[in-house]
Amino acid sequence: MRSESCCIRWRSTDSTDISTIGDTVSDEYDVIVLGGGPAGENAAQYAVRGSDRTAAIVEPELMGGECSYYACMPSKAMLRPIDTVATAHHLGGIAPLPEVEVEGVLKRRDQWVHNYDDSSQAKWAEDLGIKVVRGHGVVTGDREVRITGPDGETCTLRARLAVVDATGSEAVIPDEYATTMPWTSRDATGVRDIPGRLAIIGGGVVACEAAGWMSALGSTVTMLVRDPRLLGRTEEFAGELVADGLRDQGVEVRLGAQITGVRREKPAATGIGRVHGGPVTITVDGSEETFDEVLVAVGRRPHNNVELSGDDPDWLYRVGDASGEAPLTHWGKYRARIVGDEIAARAEGRAPATPPRDVPVPQVIFTDPQVAAVGMIASEARDAGIEIRVVDVPLSSAAGTALVRDDVIGQARLLIRSDDDTIIGATFAGHEVAELVHGATIAIVGKVPLDVLWHAVPSYPTASEIWLRLLEAARQT
Repeated sequence: MRSESCCIRWRSTDSTDISTIGDTVSDEYDVIVLGGGPAGENAAQYAVRGSDRTAAIVEPELMGGECSYYACMPSKAMLRPIDTVATAHHLGGIAPLPEVEVEGVLKRRDQWVHNYDDSSQAKWAEDLGIKVVRGHGVVTGDREVRITGPDGETCTLRARLAVVDATGSEAVIPDEYATTMPWTSRDATGVRDIPGRLAIIGGGVVACEAAGWMSALGSTVTMLVRDPRLLGRTEEFAGELVADGLRDQGVEVRLGAQITGVRREKPAATGIGRVHGGPVTITVDGSEETFDEVLVAVGRRPHNNVELSGDDPDWLYRVGDASGEAPLTHWGKYRARIVGDEIAARAEGRAPATPPRDVPVPQVIFTDPQVAAVGMIASEARDAGIEIRVVDVPLSSAAGTALVRDDVIGQARLLIRSDDDTIIGATFAGHEVAELVHGATIAIVGKVPLDVLWHAVPSYPTASEIWLRLLEAARQT
């Protein structure tokens, strides 16, 4: 292999210092992956494992990606102690009742993100024989990637087999907010300053989860939601339960809010999780209101690090958020495993495995109460012309779920295809329902009919007993 003549600067695996490794980076690999998040890591690993193939991951920021440092991991690290305290307040037999300790919650967050040091993640890749290249990568030609390092130097890497675009996504900031330097999800998960008054723009997953932990950490939170309900892509009852839960936590939830103006005194780039300058004035429903900070959580857009015209060539793959598919870590990793296996199969001259069609996307929303869902919702099925039966039961109907809290609330729903009695969608909304959704995912992927599911006996008294109640109700419809 030829050695690259220019130096590529990278963050070494044994320290956080930037060092030059020069010609230890080859200019040619079998597989080049742009993006070192979970999807990129999985694609590289599965493409070369058990072989002598070579791979490089090109990452301009932290190995482990958005999920590890600014999304899934830090948010859940903060939410778990908050949820545990909330549960304790809804159970008898616990005295004295615990309270949320802000410094402790943020310390736990920092431990889970390794204080934003990715050396262990980079070492994981290097131990697998995957080269970590620090820089911004762009696909510029036939299996060709231009790398711009932190110092501005550029060089070109080439792939013999495939290039994988796993560069992720970025928060959408509408033009009217851009000059105010609002918080994004990175600031919310990396919070250092607790704003006294926090406005959250949006009613999706990030907005709802962040409202929960920011309120628990001490902010007075106001959600300004343009839509008529929260979590518009879920079953309507789920959004209603989450709205009620947020209000119970002290969050003001305003639905159908119309924002016509935003301005900020002295916006400043103070760093992630710090208040970005002076107060923010928002004109909402014709009146001006002032907040200490505003979090804009109205969606994300895929990065595009490909400078090619026309359709993607057969050597270029896109996975994770960059693909435009569901922006969920587990889905990106699943698709990356499929892509990695396909690259390996093609390299070895064998036919790649064909995944099942219409694999459903599961999701858990870590609000209080939680929402766990997979497959279609009722309105989607009806819009698609699918004849269904809708089965609803309260979570309190199962002893296992009723024992979770003394005042348990929530609802479970199955969508059953009428022509073959199989499940095509399931939604659980209630306290600690996250672990219920995988059973539904298995049932949907396996196309398991209800008369077979009837013999999958749930243990008593566990939350999974809700499946028995759902199947009993289905038999009566």
